[in-house]
Amino acid sequence: MAPTPLLLKPGTEWSAAWQRCLAAAPEAFRDDRVLNLWAGTWHADGRPLATVTPVDGTPVAGPPRLDAATARQAVRAALDAHRVWREVPQAGRTARVGAALDALEAHRELLALLLVWEIGKPWRLALADVDRAIDGVRWYTAGIDAMLDGRVPLTGPVSNIASWNYPMSVLVHAMLVQALAGNAVVAKTPTDGGLAALTLSAALVAREGVPVTLVSGSGGELSEALVRAPEIGCVSFVGGRDTGARVATAVADLGKRHILEQEGLNTWGVWNFSDWGALAARIRGTFDYAKQRCTAYPRFVVQRSAFADFLACYLPAVRSVRFGHPLAVADPGDEPPALDFGPLINAAKAKELGDQVAEAIGRGAVPLHRGSLADGRFLPGQDTGAYLPPVTLLGPPPSSPLHHAEPFGPVDTIVLVDTEAELLAAMNASNGALVATLSCDDAAAYERLAPQIRAFKTGHGRPRSRGDREELFGGFGASWRGAFVGGELLVRAVTRPVSARAARAERLPGNFPDYHLMP
Repeated sequence: MAPTPLLLKPGTEWSAAWQRCLAAAPEAFRDDRVLNLWAGTWHADGRPLATVTPVDGTPVAGPPRLDAATARQAVRAALDAHRVWREVPQAGRTARVGAALDALEAHRELLALLLVWEIGKPWRLALADVDRAIDGVRWYTAGIDAMLDGRVPLTGPVSNIASWNYPMSVLVHAMLVQALAGNAVVAKTPTDGGLAALTLSAALVAREGVPVTLVSGSGGELSEALVRAPEIGCVSFVGGRDTGARVATAVADLGKRHILEQEGLNTWGVWNFSDWGALAARIRGTFDYAKQRCTAYPRFVVQRSAFADFLACYLPAVRSVRFGHPLAVADPGDEPPALDFGPLINAAKAKELGDQVAEAIGRGAVPLHRGSLADGRFLPGQDTGAYLPPVTLLGPPPSSPLHHAEPFGPVDTIVLVDTEAELLAAMNASNGALVATLSCDDAAAYERLAPQIRAFKTGHGRPRSRGDREELFGGFGASWRGAFVGGELLVRAVTRPVSARAARAERLPGNFPDYHLMP
């Protein structure tokens, strides 16, 4: 008997989400487009870019791309707002940010639904993204007075250019902490997704009197205003190394405060290890959101003599991964499915990664696991162009991008090694990473090897994450440039000592052109 076809959960349609946006923030949404927010006003400027959701190819609102001249006006207006905001007593700033958090929490499920449609997050992970933003900033509101002791806001607003994968828990979180510390904030919406969620968030925050600027446009068109403009006090960037290198060059030339989080190939090493049950329990979780996050683990470096045991725990775990349409249900009353991932960010990325897999296999990589779209949960006849089933390759050739770069998709690569030197070389293949893990039975061996792994955080048999609240975050090598963040360091990165002399002498923990300082 054929299974009953799945259906789109009633009330979760994009059209329904859009109508809820129009009702919740009519100042920021028009019938068919979103607006840009600058100079404290929503503007119907910019040329909207035609956009579709990766979930099923349905047309959605695209970013209204500003030109360079308008972006410069927006930055100049942000400086005016910054000069007013930094004079507001801290109690007033904290109260306004707290009210903004209450408003975001009241629209929690709508924000999560927008993330599902715009960037393909499963419902569980979309809710978590919203909750981490709200809860994380609440932690800062409780401790901001102590963090600001002896410090004042920067001389100009903080400019935020972030990737599309975590609009709430990375971008909105950062913006609100920056504002809490006394700075006006400017943000560019990611071109690939998150526009409506960020626009609704900005509308709710701006209503509470927090100085937020939200604009859309191409990086090339807006970089002069958002990176190089003298009004900007700090540049906060999250993205790839190519774009990050250009931003890094610009801010270094200008001597501008900066926080540049870039990609790195995060690796999981297995050396003299035997607790395979513990590892098996971790594997499936590494596929959350199709590994489309900066702290994903797409590379396993495995001791050759343990490879058979590794496969015995790895393959059942990867075969249990669930993917598909994030809102496809069997019955209208069902909750959204508990998926590990939905689509990649767009069909072009899915094709690019699929082509890289095929090319790597053609050059000698061994496919250990290749999922099928038939394994996914989909609506009848829906567009599946942005979906890529899990893939695992043994020994990607050095000529393949999968050998040295982060795939940002559900593709694992495995490299076999025989010596500790080979283990470390393979785990350090990308000249620095954000996180790493080493599964090793001997605690002394772990303590000896871990410091030689070029990652900001290394876990002993467990994954590391970006972290929340007091946990620090940064990167080694080319994965990070500028000030480290997390906990008190995020506030320090966007403030300066009261004394001008102390400000000139201050050395923030971070990875700078002329020094590297760990916290």
